[in-house]
This record gives sequence, C-alpha cells and structure tokens, in this order.
Amino acid sequence: MPPLPKRKLSKGRRDRRRSHLALASPNLAVCPNCHKMYVPHRVCPHCGHYAGEQIFVVKEKKARKK
Repeated sequence: MPPLPKRKLSKGRRDRRRSHLALASPNLAVCPNCHKMYVPHRVCPHCGHYAGEQIFVVKEKKARKK
C-alpha cells in the first residue's frame, strides 16, 4: 500500500503551493514603425522592422474563404 497523507491539506496551503503555476501575460511593446504591438527584442511580425532596419518583407495575407 502506498504512503498516505496523515492530515488533509487545507485549501490555503494547497493554493499557496500552486501559486507559481498561474499564466503570465506576455510583455508587449509598440513598434515604432507600424505602431502595432509586438514582443520586445524580436522582429515585428507586422512590418518586418527591427532596431530601425527593414529585416524582411512581410507578404500580404490571403483572404480566408467563408
């Protein structure tokens, strides 16, 4: 038989143990070129700029069929 807990864990103790499991919202910055939100220290996926330089050209998205 496996070992069993001697006492029931209270809800507070259980929840404190799980407090670091919460999801964090992503940190976003405003692109100085296109003024849309993007992840800092990465190339902007909307316009392709990074640190004031054009890194790649973004292709136009195709319209989805309904």
